[in-house]
Amino acid sequence: MATLVHAGMLLAMPGREPQAKQTIAIDNGRVSAVTAGFTAPKADDTLIDLSDRFVLPGLIDCHVHLTGELGPHYKMDMVEEDPEAIALHAARHARVTLEAGFTTVRDLGEIGGAGNAIFALKAAVAKGYVPGPRIFAAGSIISPTGGHGITCGYRDDINLLLDASGRADGADGCRHAVRRQVSRGADFIKFVATGGVLTDTATGTGQQFFDDEYAAIVSTAHMLGRKTTAHAHGADGMKAALKAGVDGIEHGTFMDGEVMETMLKRGVFYVPTALAGTTVAEYARTADFLPPAIRQKALEVGPHIVDTLRKSHQAGLRIAFGTDTAVSPHGENAREFLLMVQAGMTPMQAITAATVTAAEHIGQSVSLGTLEPGKAADLIATAKSPLDDIKQLLDVRFVMRDGTVFKN
Repeated sequence: MATLVHAGMLLAMPGREPQAKQTIAIDNGRVSAVTAGFTAPKADDTLIDLSDRFVLPGLIDCHVHLTGELGPHYKMDMVEEDPEAIALHAARHARVTLEAGFTTVRDLGEIGGAGNAIFALKAAVAKGYVPGPRIFAAGSIISPTGGHGITCGYRDDINLLLDASGRADGADGCRHAVRRQVSRGADFIKFVATGGVLTDTATGTGQQFFDDEYAAIVSTAHMLGRKTTAHAHGADGMKAALKAGVDGIEHGTFMDGEVMETMLKRGVFYVPTALAGTTVAEYARTADFLPPAIRQKALEVGPHIVDTLRKSHQAGLRIAFGTDTAVSPHGENAREFLLMVQAGMTPMQAITAATVTAAEHIGQSVSLGTLEPGKAADLIATAKSPLDDIKQLLDVRFVMRDGTVFKN
């Protein structure tokens, strides 16, 4: 038995022109053929009629946090919810993310107290127990004591109780923390090159590790076959991380010309997460649940994100789609596309960033990013062309992952 999908318009390979009236043949969760015209199904075949839809590969978000979501009750949830409850909430976040058209995500850091929830969710999705996108997970963020990603803002013994396994001080401590994440099942290693917005300490957004610590993190990860990516706002931390050989930069708010030149020269990927920056800036202006230290950093960082994305695009950086969802509500990931277009990217360039480039960034180009024979049957459909109106991606009508339909 095969599944045939009739696509009214098909963008099989983002970056190339879409084609009208195409048939996608699927066998065992993989694309077996893409042919012109509407092929008639055989007796045992299943036909999915998307002849009035625009079809494209499933989207990839390279930066999410499925085990949490920022909001008025976020701080209390950290101490009141069991790891099991966090896992159940994460399953809900995974479902709405998939239904929004994102068939693959990279989870870049569990919240404190979540236990092994993200790895359990990854396995449950892969086995078909719960609906969700394909998950690649980093486990705990590698961060120094008092740094971004370490629980702060509670009584000190509570802070220590909620600490995840990524706390690392000194080169030896950094090596151990990386090895610990790999032993837990991490697909990537994420570390904090600088301070961050949502840590409740007034530590700024500059460099937070010493140079030998950066080198220890990156070299250990590469030795164990894992790529690295760095949370980074300040240019000083980015330069130190790039010197150590980091593979990707997240956020990149205050990157300068030297940073961009180095990234271009080395082919380092940039994940802008413009949605996170605009969201925290909006919360800082309109909501009352952000502590003073966080509010101040949100107002400093948020307004710069879209402008940095514009400059990085003009400079020719390799931009991969990522949202830092959890800062913004899960399921609204596609709002990032609007900001990418606002920053000067064409709809085609934005879609390519969320498919072809994102797949390359996470090392999955062999099976993801385009609809070609041998690749995963991950596809979505919209009512009209998102190349004409990027807002179409806010209303995905059909979702298939690995040949299974999750939304129709």
